[in-house]
Amino acid sequence: MTKIDHTQLNRDYRRIEQAIKFLEQNFRHQPDLKEIADYIGLSEFHFQRLFTRWAGITPKQFVKFLTKEYAKNLLKKAYNVLDASYEAGLSGPGRLHDLFVTCEAVTPGEYKQMGEGLTIRYGFHPTPFGKCFIAVTERGICFLAFIKDDNDRDLPNPFKRDWQKAILSEEPDYTRSYRDQIFNRLDSNSRPIRLVLKGTNFQIKVWEALLKIPFGTVATYTKIAERIKKPGASRAVANAVGNNPVALVVPCHRVLRKSGELGGYRYGLARKKAILGWEAAQRV
Repeated sequence: MTKIDHTQLNRDYRRIEQAIKFLEQNFRHQPDLKEIADYIGLSEFHFQRLFTRWAGITPKQFVKFLTKEYAKNLLKKAYNVLDASYEAGLSGPGRLHDLFVTCEAVTPGEYKQMGEGLTIRYGFHPTPFGKCFIAVTERGICFLAFIKDDNDRDLPNPFKRDWQKAILSEEPDYTRSYRDQIFNRLDSNSRPIRLVLKGTNFQIKVWEALLKIPFGTVATYTKIAERIKKPGASRAVANAVGNNPVALVVPCHRVLRKSGELGGYRYGLARKKAILGWEAAQRV
């Protein structure tokens, strides 16, 4: 398996994020390659090369995946795909994310204890979508968040709230292997990714439903509500999606509004667009 330079991809992503934000503000006049490259301070040649290295496709192709019409088409297809995936278990197909994810909820007693007596190892790592924070218990990953500022080493507030009584140990050499497993191409011998999810019964059901949205596809809040047999709970589903403790692996970024609009994302809409566009590009 080819080793991925996450530090370089992390640097690339910061410029890609700039480009996506520029496109968000100027998409109506369809800026050309030169205009985008000028905005982020690169020549057309270097911007094209950087973008292709990061996404695997050209900027023009990538923009196609960020349009509302593309999202609508994905949603039309998603109904059958999502139904089929529910029959197939928790396997997420995809050329770069052949993930097999297993998860368990903490017990009611553990929920109340706030991690008391538990050791959690954590680390900060570069990824293709910016720096992330990963926290791991002996049973599996309990938290993954993207960090807004690459220089920020503060623990995310939701993590500190949910695990406030745990024994915390910064061990990036240990958590790096989890980062690699999530963000690298996995081979057939890779061990399953194990998650330990801390939430209410309703939240756990929503997060388990998210795990069944296949790589490169999307679903709506309404569809998720129907799938957990709470058809009138779209707003509550949206709140649960927003409180997902394990970003990317539990793919809250794959949930859109019925209209095809992206909706919100805890880590910024530019990052959500980047992840969705990147996933769609891998399926080409």
